Amino acid sequence: QAPLVESGGGSVRPGGSLRLSCELFGDIFSIYTAWAWYRHVPGKERELVALLRSSGTGTHYLDSVKGRFTISRDIAKNTVYLEMNNLTPEDTAVYDCNQYPPLSAHWGQGTQVTVSS
Repeated sequence: QAPLVESGGGSVRPGGSLRLSCELFGDIFSIYTAWAWYRHVPGKERELVALLRSSGTGTHYLDSVKGRFTISRDIAKNTVYLEMNNLTPEDTAVYDCNQYPPLSAHWGQGTQVTVSS
């Protein structure tokens, strides 16, 4: 079984919202691990979108998503979330979750987010 599975992506209009989920399996979820959401588009490098520190409260966001995206986790559900509001076409990408720093073995399929009118 894959160590994690991302879901929640889709197609929305500018200004819309989506909530991405990253369910973690096995023993890879740890409250001592920092988790993050990343995104990539063809021809560009993957970029760090949001980081949740192991404390569960410290966060870091890409400048372009500050105030619009929120990363969180539910320890009981072994799940990391990314709430995305006021989406713009520039947010179109495949979104992945992984530890921070990322582990190559934990890259999943990602979930596609498409923002267009």
